[in-house]
Amino acid sequence: LRLVESGGGLVQPGGSLRLSCATSEFTLEGYSIGWLRQAPGKEPEGISCINNDGTAYYSESVAGRFIISREGAKTTVYLQMDNLEPEDTAVYYCGAKDICGLWRNKGSYPYLGPGTQVTVAS
Repeated sequence: LRLVESGGGLVQPGGSLRLSCATSEFTLEGYSIGWLRQAPGKEPEGISCINNDGTAYYSESVAGRFIISREGAKTTVYLQMDNLEPEDTAVYYCGAKDICGLWRNKGSYPYLGPGTQVTVAS
């Protein structure tokens, strides 16, 4: 399963971005999809995960600001990021797995995309 992230870029503090995670395969249906990020010099951080049934999980660092969702045809998963802060600057990855258990752990994802850079700065 090949995943590709898009939507990253440079945004001012307080701004918004929407990241997309898409697959070259026919569908992401049946997979749970997680979003992780890694800032320079820091460990990877799992920030969100959505099960195939739509159940979603968020880390404390993004809860209330980020929303994960699945596109209707189930070929794309989105991460809507609002009220961005400089501390959100990182490379963002999406990953696929069978269920969101251990979703915070990057090593638990058998499939990961190459990542997209998000920079929050004025």
